[in-house]
Amino acid sequence: MQIINLHKSFGKNQVIKGVDLSIEQGKLTAILGPNGSGKTTIIKSILGMVIPDKGEIIFDGENIKKHWNYRKKLNYLPQIARFPENLRVKELLALVKVLRRQESDEQEIIDRFALGNDLDKPLRNLSGGTRQKVNLLLTFMFNNPMIILDEPSNGLDPVALLALKELISSEMKKGKTILFTTHIMSLVEDLAEEIIFILEGKVYFQGTQPKLMELTSERNLERSIAAILSSNGVNKP
Repeated sequence: MQIINLHKSFGKNQVIKGVDLSIEQGKLTAILGPNGSGKTTIIKSILGMVIPDKGEIIFDGENIKKHWNYRKKLNYLPQIARFPENLRVKELLALVKVLRRQESDEQEIIDRFALGNDLDKPLRNLSGGTRQKVNLLLTFMFNNPMIILDEPSNGLDPVALLALKELISSEMKKGKTILFTTHIMSLVEDLAEEIIFILEGKVYFQGTQPKLMELTSERNLERSIAAILSSNGVNKP
């Protein structure tokens, strides 16, 4: 997938400023950056949920503009999922399967996140962590070639976070293209083959973890990110 000269403003706020990216097929790529840097806007542009002011997004060799069928090849986990509160988990699963009209394999995900006892519970009764597990279930139950995850670790306890890492690793072995945002550096260090760092709507860096550490002369990823933010005046008092 290629993103070419992408621009997006909301009113007077220019969020994306000429972004050029190449997302390699079959790799796991992490998009990093401080809050408000434009990460989620890029993801929503890929999904067709945000219409760019300028630029192109090429998926499978075709410009996605006015061609929506490509989204059938994507699984997406939003940063904040909003469910009908009165539905039970199993009713939500049934509804999503009807809407997507795709073959699904939910049992392996249910077992991985120990959701079996929650299927009959109304969504309004679930804790934040369990809701995120349901969100992950809805994302991974369909077998599509590209997976986009926006802050997938939100609300997860250490056991569930380990289950998430194992699930992502399993999908990587199947040759899936995975794109994700996160503030949890252990996820990036353990899984990411490619890093994209976005700062103030522009691509500051794209490459491997060793290249980023070499660029910043730091010994680990967390310190590299902190060095970039500090050198650009981000989070300074």
